[in-house]
Amino acid sequence: MTNHFLEIPDSFWSLFRSKNRQIYIDALLQINEEYQYSNYYLSREICIQTLSDYFAKEKVTLEQEETEDDFDLLEPLSARIVNWLLRTGWLRRVEDYSAMAVNIVIPDYAAVFVDAFVHLSGEDEDETQVYIQNVYAILFAFKNDPRSNISLLKAALVNTRRLNKTLQDMLHNMDKFFGSLLEQQVYGDLLREHLDGYVEEIVRKKYHILKTSDNFYLYKADIKKWISQMRQDLPWLEQVCERNKRLRGLDMQTDDLVKQIDLIERGFDDIEHRIMNMDKEHIRYVRATVTRLNYLLNREDNMKGLVIRLLNHLSQTQGRQEQERETEKVGALMNLSQMTVLSEKSLYKRRRLKTDFMESLKEDEETKELSGEEILRLNRVRNRYSRQQINEFVLERMTDGRLEVTEHTVTSKEDFEKLVLAYDSSVRKDSPYRVREEEAEIVDNGRFKYPRLTFERRKG
Repeated sequence: MTNHFLEIPDSFWSLFRSKNRQIYIDALLQINEEYQYSNYYLSREICIQTLSDYFAKEKVTLEQEETEDDFDLLEPLSARIVNWLLRTGWLRRVEDYSAMAVNIVIPDYAAVFVDAFVHLSGEDEDETQVYIQNVYAILFAFKNDPRSNISLLKAALVNTRRLNKTLQDMLHNMDKFFGSLLEQQVYGDLLREHLDGYVEEIVRKKYHILKTSDNFYLYKADIKKWISQMRQDLPWLEQVCERNKRLRGLDMQTDDLVKQIDLIERGFDDIEHRIMNMDKEHIRYVRATVTRLNYLLNREDNMKGLVIRLLNHLSQTQGRQEQERETEKVGALMNLSQMTVLSEKSLYKRRRLKTDFMESLKEDEETKELSGEEILRLNRVRNRYSRQQINEFVLERMTDGRLEVTEHTVTSKEDFEKLVLAYDSSVRKDSPYRVREEEAEIVDNGRFKYPRLTFERRKG
Protein backbone atom coordinates (compact mmCIF):
# COMPACT_ATOMS: atom_id res chain seq x y z
CA MET A 1 0.00 0.00 0.00
CA THR A 2 2.90 2.35 0.73
CA ASN A 3 4.25 1.82 -2.80
CA HIS A 4 0.90 2.88 -4.28
CA PHE A 5 0.97 6.07 -2.22
CA LEU A 6 4.47 6.87 -3.49
CA GLU A 7 3.31 6.41 -7.09
CA ILE A 8 0.49 8.95 -6.78
CA PRO A 9 1.49 12.38 -8.19
CA ASP A 10 0.58 15.51 -6.25
CA SER A 11 -1.67 16.74 -9.06
CA PHE A 12 -3.82 13.59 -8.64
CA TRP A 13 -5.64 15.08 -5.63
CA SER A 14 -6.64 18.22 -7.52
CA LEU A 15 -9.74 16.37 -8.81
CA PHE A 16 -11.34 16.57 -5.36
CA ARG A 17 -10.71 20.35 -5.20
CA SER A 18 -11.84 21.07 -8.74
CA LYS A 19 -15.14 22.80 -9.56
CA ASN A 20 -15.50 20.24 -12.39
CA ARG A 21 -15.19 17.33 -9.96
CA GLN A 22 -18.48 15.63 -10.89
CA ILE A 23 -17.78 15.93 -14.63
CA TYR A 24 -14.39 14.26 -14.23
CA ILE A 25 -15.90 11.48 -12.08
CA ASP A 26 -18.62 10.80 -14.68
CA ALA A 27 -15.94 10.73 -17.39
CA LEU A 28 -13.84 8.22 -15.42
CA LEU A 29 -16.89 5.98 -14.97
CA GLN A 30 -17.54 6.00 -18.71
CA ILE A 31 -13.91 5.33 -19.57
CA ASN A 32 -13.77 2.53 -16.96
CA GLU A 33 -16.85 0.87 -18.48
CA GLU A 34 -15.35 1.04 -21.99
CA TYR A 35 -12.00 0.02 -20.50
CA GLN A 36 -13.42 -3.33 -19.36
CA TYR A 37 -15.06 -4.12 -22.70
CA SER A 38 -11.88 -3.41 -24.68
CA ASN A 39 -9.52 -5.86 -22.95
CA TYR A 40 -8.15 -3.02 -20.78
CA TYR A 41 -6.51 -1.18 -23.64
CA LEU A 42 -7.94 2.07 -25.05
CA SER A 43 -6.60 4.52 -27.55
CA ARG A 44 -6.91 8.25 -27.05
CA GLU A 45 -9.38 8.47 -29.91
CA ILE A 46 -11.69 5.86 -28.35
CA CYS A 47 -11.68 7.73 -25.03
CA ILE A 48 -12.57 11.01 -26.71
CA GLN A 49 -15.31 9.38 -28.77
CA THR A 50 -16.78 7.64 -25.71
CA LEU A 51 -16.93 10.93 -23.79
CA SER A 52 -18.34 12.77 -26.80
CA ASP A 53 -21.23 10.30 -27.06
CA TYR A 54 -21.91 10.52 -23.32
CA PHE A 55 -21.77 14.31 -22.89
CA ALA A 56 -23.76 14.90 -26.07
CA LYS A 57 -26.85 13.73 -24.13
CA GLU A 58 -26.21 16.18 -21.27
CA LYS A 59 -25.56 19.89 -21.25
CA VAL A 60 -22.44 20.51 -19.16
CA THR A 61 -20.16 23.49 -18.76
CA LEU A 62 -16.50 22.84 -18.05
CA GLU A 63 -14.85 25.67 -16.12
CA GLN A 64 -11.22 26.54 -16.74
CA GLU A 65 -8.67 24.86 -14.48
CA GLU A 66 -5.60 26.58 -13.08
CA THR A 67 -3.31 24.33 -15.13
CA GLU A 68 -5.10 25.06 -18.43
CA ASP A 69 -4.05 27.80 -20.84
CA ASP A 70 -5.87 29.48 -23.69
CA PHE A 71 -4.87 26.77 -26.17
CA ASP A 72 -6.50 24.09 -23.97
CA LEU A 73 -9.78 26.03 -24.05
CA LEU A 74 -9.84 25.71 -27.84
CA GLU A 75 -10.05 21.90 -27.59
CA PRO A 76 -13.43 20.11 -27.67
CA LEU A 77 -15.00 19.24 -24.30
CA SER A 78 -14.15 15.52 -24.39
CA ALA A 79 -10.53 16.21 -25.46
CA ARG A 80 -10.08 18.75 -22.64
CA ILE A 81 -11.29 16.18 -20.10
CA VAL A 82 -8.96 13.44 -21.38
CA ASN A 83 -5.98 15.83 -21.45
CA TRP A 84 -6.64 16.98 -17.89
CA LEU A 85 -7.03 13.39 -16.57
CA LEU A 86 -3.73 12.43 -18.26
CA ARG A 87 -1.98 15.52 -16.91
CA THR A 88 -3.10 14.90 -13.31
CA GLY A 89 -2.29 11.16 -13.31
CA TRP A 90 -5.79 9.67 -13.29
CA LEU A 91 -4.99 8.14 -16.72
CA ARG A 92 -1.60 7.09 -18.11
CA ARG A 93 -0.15 6.66 -21.60
CA VAL A 94 1.50 3.31 -22.48
CA GLU A 95 3.64 3.17 -25.62
CA ASP A 96 3.19 0.03 -27.74
CA TYR A 97 6.15 0.17 -30.11
CA SER A 98 5.38 -3.16 -31.80
CA ALA A 99 1.95 -1.94 -32.89
CA MET A 100 3.10 1.67 -33.28
CA ALA A 101 0.23 2.82 -31.03
CA VAL A 102 -0.29 4.72 -27.79
CA ASN A 103 -2.72 3.13 -25.34
CA ILE A 104 -4.40 4.74 -22.36
CA VAL A 105 -4.73 2.72 -19.14
CA ILE A 106 -6.02 3.37 -15.64
CA PRO A 107 -3.16 3.14 -13.08
CA ASP A 108 -3.49 0.81 -10.11
CA TYR A 109 -3.88 3.60 -7.57
CA ALA A 110 -6.52 5.33 -9.72
CA ALA A 111 -8.42 2.04 -10.20
CA VAL A 112 -8.97 1.91 -6.42
CA PHE A 113 -10.73 5.28 -6.50
CA VAL A 114 -12.66 4.44 -9.67
CA ASP A 115 -14.01 1.32 -7.97
CA ALA A 116 -15.10 3.52 -5.08
CA PHE A 117 -16.89 5.85 -7.54
CA VAL A 118 -18.65 2.83 -9.05
CA HIS A 119 -19.72 1.70 -5.59
CA LEU A 120 -20.99 5.16 -4.60
CA SER A 121 -22.97 5.46 -7.82
CA GLY A 122 -24.73 2.18 -7.00
CA GLU A 123 -23.85 0.50 -10.29
CA ASP A 124 -21.99 -2.50 -8.87
CA GLU A 125 -23.61 -5.80 -7.92
CA ASP A 126 -24.99 -5.98 -4.41
CA GLU A 127 -22.11 -6.95 -2.13
CA THR A 128 -24.24 -8.80 0.40
CA GLN A 129 -25.16 -11.34 -2.24
CA VAL A 130 -21.63 -11.73 -3.63
CA TYR A 131 -19.92 -12.21 -0.28
CA ILE A 132 -22.29 -14.82 1.16
CA GLN A 133 -22.05 -16.83 -2.07
CA ASN A 134 -18.26 -16.56 -1.95
CA VAL A 135 -18.16 -17.89 1.62
CA TYR A 136 -20.48 -20.75 0.66
CA ALA A 137 -18.41 -21.73 -2.40
CA ILE A 138 -15.04 -21.40 -0.61
CA LEU A 139 -16.07 -23.54 2.37
CA PHE A 140 -17.56 -26.17 0.06
CA ALA A 141 -14.27 -26.36 -1.87
CA PHE A 142 -12.20 -26.42 1.31
CA LYS A 143 -14.24 -29.31 2.71
CA ASN A 144 -14.47 -31.45 -0.43
CA ASP A 145 -11.49 -30.60 -2.64
CA PRO A 146 -8.44 -32.83 -1.83
CA ARG A 147 -6.14 -29.97 -3.01
CA SER A 148 -7.55 -27.40 -0.57
CA ASN A 149 -5.27 -25.54 1.85
CA ILE A 150 -5.38 -22.89 4.54
CA SER A 151 -5.52 -20.04 2.00
CA LEU A 152 -9.11 -20.99 1.14
CA LEU A 153 -10.09 -20.78 4.80
CA LYS A 154 -8.47 -17.35 5.09
CA ALA A 155 -10.35 -16.20 1.98
CA ALA A 156 -13.64 -17.31 3.56
CA LEU A 157 -12.77 -15.34 6.72
CA VAL A 158 -12.00 -12.21 4.65
CA ASN A 159 -15.35 -12.43 2.85
CA THR A 160 -17.17 -12.96 6.15
CA ARG A 161 -15.60 -9.81 7.58
CA ARG A 162 -16.40 -7.83 4.43
CA LEU A 163 -20.02 -8.93 4.64
CA ASN A 164 -20.11 -7.85 8.29
CA LYS A 165 -18.65 -4.47 7.31
CA THR A 166 -21.22 -4.03 4.53
CA LEU A 167 -24.11 -4.82 6.87
CA GLN A 168 -22.69 -2.47 9.50
CA ASP A 169 -22.48 0.35 6.94
CA MET A 170 -26.08 -0.32 5.89
CA LEU A 171 -27.20 -0.22 9.52
CA HIS A 172 -25.35 3.03 10.29
CA ASN A 173 -26.70 4.76 7.19
CA MET A 174 -30.36 4.02 7.96
CA ASP A 175 -30.52 6.94 10.40
CA LYS A 176 -30.32 9.49 7.58
CA PHE A 177 -33.91 8.62 6.68
CA PHE A 178 -35.04 9.71 10.15
CA GLY A 179 -33.56 13.17 9.47
CA SER A 180 -35.37 13.53 6.15
CA LEU A 181 -38.54 12.35 7.89
CA LEU A 182 -38.73 15.51 10.01
CA GLU A 183 -37.77 17.85 7.18
CA GLN A 184 -40.90 17.08 5.16
CA GLN A 185 -43.81 19.38 5.92
CA VAL A 186 -46.24 18.14 3.26
CA TYR A 187 -47.94 14.74 3.25
CA GLY A 188 -47.22 14.11 -0.45
CA ASP A 189 -43.53 15.01 -0.13
CA LEU A 190 -43.08 12.66 2.84
CA LEU A 191 -44.83 9.82 1.04
CA ARG A 192 -42.65 10.39 -2.04
CA GLU A 193 -39.52 10.48 0.12
CA HIS A 194 -40.52 7.20 1.76
CA LEU A 195 -41.36 5.36 -1.47
CA ASP A 196 -38.57 6.71 -3.68
CA GLY A 197 -35.93 6.91 -0.95
CA TYR A 198 -36.33 4.34 1.80
CA VAL A 199 -38.35 1.68 -0.02
CA GLU A 200 -36.27 1.89 -3.19
CA GLU A 201 -32.80 2.18 -1.64
CA ILE A 202 -33.12 0.10 1.55
CA VAL A 203 -36.06 -2.30 1.27
CA ARG A 204 -35.79 -3.35 -2.38
CA LYS A 205 -32.03 -3.21 -2.88
CA LYS A 206 -30.65 -4.28 0.52
CA TYR A 207 -33.18 -5.23 3.17
CA HIS A 208 -35.26 -7.18 0.64
CA ILE A 209 -32.23 -9.21 -0.43
CA LEU A 210 -31.37 -10.06 3.18
CA LYS A 211 -34.88 -10.98 4.34
CA THR A 212 -37.47 -11.52 1.64
CA SER A 213 -35.28 -13.50 -0.75
CA ASP A 214 -33.74 -15.40 2.20
CA ASN A 215 -30.32 -14.85 0.65
CA PHE A 216 -28.33 -15.15 3.87
CA TYR A 217 -30.51 -17.86 5.40
CA LEU A 218 -30.40 -19.83 2.15
CA TYR A 219 -26.72 -20.63 2.77
CA LYS A 220 -26.51 -20.25 6.56
CA ALA A 221 -27.70 -23.76 7.51
CA ASP A 222 -25.23 -25.53 5.22
CA ILE A 223 -22.31 -23.34 6.29
CA LYS A 224 -23.06 -23.90 9.98
CA LYS A 225 -23.28 -27.66 9.40
CA TRP A 226 -19.96 -27.77 7.51
CA ILE A 227 -18.20 -25.75 10.20
CA SER A 228 -19.41 -28.15 12.88
CA GLN A 229 -18.37 -31.20 10.85
CA MET A 230 -14.89 -29.82 10.09
CA ARG A 231 -14.23 -28.90 13.72
CA GLN A 232 -15.14 -32.39 14.96
CA ASP A 233 -13.35 -34.37 12.23
CA LEU A 234 -9.84 -34.61 13.74
CA PRO A 235 -8.38 -37.05 11.12
CA TRP A 236 -9.49 -34.72 8.32
CA LEU A 237 -7.90 -31.73 10.07
CA GLU A 238 -4.61 -33.63 10.35
CA GLN A 239 -4.76 -34.44 6.62
CA VAL A 240 -5.20 -30.75 5.80
CA CYS A 241 -2.17 -29.88 7.97
CA GLU A 242 -0.03 -32.51 6.22
CA ARG A 243 -1.22 -31.26 2.83
CA ASN A 244 -0.25 -27.66 3.70
CA LYS A 245 3.17 -28.80 4.82
CA ARG A 246 3.70 -30.84 1.64
CA LEU A 247 2.37 -28.31 -0.90
CA ARG A 248 3.13 -24.96 0.75
CA GLY A 249 5.84 -25.76 3.25
CA LEU A 250 3.76 -24.48 6.16
CA ASP A 251 4.08 -26.26 9.48
CA MET A 252 0.55 -26.01 10.90
CA GLN A 253 -1.27 -27.59 13.80
CA THR A 254 -4.91 -28.59 14.00
CA ASP A 255 -5.44 -25.85 16.59
CA ASP A 256 -4.59 -23.24 13.95
CA LEU A 257 -7.28 -24.59 11.63
CA VAL A 258 -9.83 -24.77 14.42
CA LYS A 259 -9.03 -21.17 15.35
CA GLN A 260 -9.74 -20.02 11.77
CA ILE A 261 -12.98 -22.02 11.70
CA ASP A 262 -14.05 -20.47 15.02
CA LEU A 263 -13.43 -16.97 13.63
CA ILE A 264 -15.67 -17.69 10.64
CA GLU A 265 -18.41 -19.04 12.91
CA ARG A 266 -18.14 -15.99 15.14
CA GLY A 267 -18.45 -13.81 12.05
CA PHE A 268 -21.70 -15.53 11.12
CA ASP A 269 -23.04 -14.93 14.61
CA ASP A 270 -22.21 -11.24 14.17
CA ILE A 271 -24.05 -11.24 10.83
CA GLU A 272 -27.20 -12.59 12.48
CA HIS A 273 -26.88 -9.98 15.23
CA ARG A 274 -26.59 -7.15 12.70
CA ILE A 275 -29.56 -8.41 10.70
CA MET A 276 -31.58 -8.46 13.94
CA ASN A 277 -30.57 -4.83 14.57
CA MET A 278 -31.61 -3.95 11.02
CA ASP A 279 -35.00 -5.49 11.76
CA LYS A 280 -35.35 -3.23 14.79
CA GLU A 281 -34.33 -0.13 12.84
CA HIS A 282 -36.67 -1.06 10.00
CA ILE A 283 -39.63 -1.45 12.37
CA ARG A 284 -38.73 1.79 14.15
CA TYR A 285 -38.55 3.71 10.88
CA VAL A 286 -41.85 2.32 9.59
CA ARG A 287 -43.59 3.26 12.85
CA ALA A 288 -42.11 6.75 12.77
CA THR A 289 -43.17 7.17 9.15
CA VAL A 290 -46.75 6.12 9.88
CA THR A 291 -46.89 8.48 12.87
CA ARG A 292 -45.51 11.38 10.82
CA LEU A 293 -47.89 10.68 7.92
CA ASN A 294 -50.83 10.58 10.31
CA TYR A 295 -49.74 13.87 11.86
CA LEU A 296 -49.34 15.62 8.49
CA LEU A 297 -52.69 14.29 7.35
CA ASN A 298 -54.70 15.27 10.45
CA ARG A 299 -52.82 18.19 11.99
CA GLU A 300 -55.47 20.69 10.88
CA ASP A 301 -58.27 18.73 12.53
CA ASN A 302 -56.47 17.04 15.41
CA MET A 303 -56.06 18.96 18.68
CA LYS A 304 -52.66 17.45 19.34
CA GLY A 305 -51.45 18.55 15.92
CA LEU A 306 -52.69 22.09 16.49
CA VAL A 307 -50.97 22.27 19.87
CA ILE A 308 -47.70 21.11 18.28
CA ARG A 309 -47.98 23.78 15.59
CA LEU A 310 -48.69 26.40 18.25
CA LEU A 311 -45.63 25.39 20.32
CA ASN A 312 -43.41 25.34 17.21
CA HIS A 313 -44.62 28.83 16.32
CA LEU A 314 -43.85 30.17 19.79
CA SER A 315 -40.42 28.49 19.89
CA GLN A 316 -39.43 30.15 16.59
CA THR A 317 -40.20 33.63 17.92
CA GLN A 318 -37.01 35.57 18.71
CA GLY A 319 -36.74 37.85 21.77
CA ARG A 320 -38.50 37.81 25.11
CA GLN A 321 -40.81 40.75 24.35
CA GLU A 322 -41.78 39.28 20.99
CA GLN A 323 -42.58 35.94 22.63
CA GLU A 324 -44.79 37.64 25.23
CA ARG A 325 -46.60 39.55 22.49
CA GLU A 326 -47.19 36.36 20.51
CA THR A 327 -48.37 34.55 23.65
CA GLU A 328 -50.90 37.29 24.42
CA LYS A 329 -52.10 37.25 20.82
CA VAL A 330 -52.52 33.46 20.90
CA GLY A 331 -54.31 33.65 24.27
CA ALA A 332 -56.79 36.15 22.89
CA LEU A 333 -57.61 33.90 19.94
CA MET A 334 -57.72 30.51 21.68
CA ASN A 335 -61.07 28.73 21.86
CA LEU A 336 -61.51 27.11 25.31
CA SER A 337 -65.10 26.01 24.86
CA GLN A 338 -64.39 22.30 24.54
CA MET A 339 -65.18 20.23 27.63
CA THR A 340 -62.00 18.24 27.15
CA VAL A 341 -60.02 21.40 27.80
CA LEU A 342 -62.16 22.84 30.60
CA SER A 343 -62.77 19.59 32.45
CA GLU A 344 -61.18 19.04 35.83
CA LYS A 345 -59.29 15.98 34.56
CA SER A 346 -57.48 17.86 31.82
CA LEU A 347 -56.42 20.99 33.70
CA TYR A 348 -56.26 20.15 37.39
CA LYS A 349 -56.42 17.08 39.54
CA ARG A 350 -56.95 17.55 43.25
CA ARG A 351 -54.20 16.15 45.42
CA ARG A 352 -55.10 13.49 47.95
CA LEU A 353 -54.69 14.24 51.64
CA LYS A 354 -51.94 12.57 53.64
CA THR A 355 -54.48 10.65 55.73
CA ASP A 356 -56.09 9.22 52.59
CA PHE A 357 -52.66 8.19 51.37
CA MET A 358 -51.87 6.35 54.63
CA GLU A 359 -55.22 4.56 54.55
CA SER A 360 -54.57 3.40 51.00
CA LEU A 361 -51.26 1.94 52.16
CA LYS A 362 -53.00 0.01 54.93
CA GLU A 363 -55.46 -1.38 52.41
CA ASP A 364 -52.61 -2.53 50.23
CA GLU A 365 -50.95 -4.28 53.16
CA GLU A 366 -53.99 -6.48 53.71
CA THR A 367 -53.51 -9.25 51.19
CA LYS A 368 -56.37 -11.44 50.15
CA GLU A 369 -55.93 -15.15 50.86
CA LEU A 370 -55.58 -17.13 47.65
CA SER A 371 -57.86 -20.03 46.88
CA GLY A 372 -56.60 -23.51 46.10
CA GLU A 373 -57.27 -23.03 42.38
CA GLU A 374 -55.22 -19.81 42.32
CA ILE A 375 -52.34 -21.46 44.15
CA LEU A 376 -52.29 -24.29 41.61
CA ARG A 377 -52.41 -21.84 38.73
CA LEU A 378 -49.61 -19.64 40.10
CA ASN A 379 -47.26 -22.51 40.81
CA ARG A 380 -48.20 -24.37 37.63
CA VAL A 381 -48.38 -27.58 39.63
CA ARG A 382 -51.29 -28.86 37.59
CA ASN A 383 -49.09 -29.44 34.55
CA ARG A 384 -46.24 -30.98 36.53
CA TYR A 385 -47.88 -34.37 37.11
CA SER A 386 -50.03 -36.53 34.86
CA ARG A 387 -53.42 -37.93 35.86
CA GLN A 388 -51.88 -41.39 36.10
CA GLN A 389 -49.21 -40.22 38.58
CA ILE A 390 -51.83 -38.55 40.78
CA ASN A 391 -54.10 -41.62 40.75
CA GLU A 392 -51.19 -43.95 41.53
CA PHE A 393 -50.29 -41.81 44.55
CA VAL A 394 -53.69 -42.60 46.12
CA LEU A 395 -54.37 -46.14 44.81
CA GLU A 396 -50.95 -47.56 45.78
CA ARG A 397 -51.45 -46.44 49.40
CA MET A 398 -54.97 -47.88 49.74
CA THR A 399 -55.75 -50.86 51.94
CA ASP A 400 -59.00 -52.69 51.12
CA GLY A 401 -60.03 -49.76 48.91
CA ARG A 402 -59.52 -47.15 51.59
CA LEU A 403 -56.79 -44.60 52.38
CA GLU A 404 -56.76 -42.50 55.52
CA VAL A 405 -54.26 -39.62 55.34
CA THR A 406 -51.90 -39.63 58.35
CA GLU A 407 -48.68 -37.91 59.41
CA HIS A 408 -46.67 -40.45 57.38
CA THR A 409 -48.58 -40.04 54.12
CA VAL A 410 -46.77 -36.84 53.09
CA THR A 411 -42.97 -36.96 53.36
CA SER A 412 -41.89 -34.55 50.61
CA LYS A 413 -43.00 -31.53 48.65
CA GLU A 414 -44.00 -33.74 45.71
CA ASP A 415 -46.26 -35.84 47.98
CA PHE A 416 -47.92 -32.69 49.28
CA GLU A 417 -48.59 -31.41 45.75
CA LYS A 418 -49.97 -34.80 44.67
CA LEU A 419 -52.25 -34.88 47.72
CA VAL A 420 -53.69 -31.47 46.81
CA LEU A 421 -54.17 -32.53 43.18
CA ALA A 422 -55.71 -35.84 44.25
CA TYR A 423 -58.30 -34.00 46.36
CA ASP A 424 -59.07 -31.75 43.37
CA SER A 425 -59.33 -34.79 41.08
CA SER A 426 -61.68 -36.69 43.44
CA VAL A 427 -64.66 -34.49 42.50
CA ARG A 428 -64.45 -35.58 38.84
CA LYS A 429 -66.92 -38.18 37.60
CA ASP A 430 -64.20 -40.28 35.99
CA SER A 431 -62.03 -40.31 39.13
CA PRO A 432 -61.37 -43.88 40.46
CA TYR A 433 -61.76 -42.67 44.07
CA ARG A 434 -63.67 -40.14 46.11
CA VAL A 435 -63.18 -38.28 49.40
CA ARG A 436 -65.56 -39.03 52.29
CA GLU A 437 -67.58 -35.92 53.08
CA GLU A 438 -66.88 -35.19 56.75
CA GLU A 439 -65.13 -32.49 58.73
CA ALA A 440 -61.45 -33.46 58.91
CA GLU A 441 -58.94 -32.34 61.48
CA ILE A 442 -55.60 -30.78 60.51
CA VAL A 443 -52.53 -33.01 60.45
CA ASP A 444 -49.13 -31.43 61.29
CA ASN A 445 -46.12 -33.69 60.75
CA GLY A 446 -43.57 -30.94 61.39
CA ARG A 447 -43.02 -30.05 57.73
CA PHE A 448 -46.51 -29.84 56.21
CA LYS A 449 -50.03 -29.12 57.40
CA TYR A 450 -52.97 -30.76 55.61
CA PRO A 451 -56.44 -32.14 56.45
CA ARG A 452 -56.82 -35.75 57.55
CA LEU A 453 -58.74 -36.86 54.48
CA THR A 454 -60.18 -40.31 53.78
CA PHE A 455 -60.06 -41.59 50.17
CA GLU A 456 -62.34 -44.48 49.10
CA ARG A 457 -62.32 -46.38 45.83
CA ARG A 458 -65.44 -45.85 43.78
CA LYS A 459 -67.59 -48.90 43.07
CA GLY A 460 -67.72 -50.14 39.49
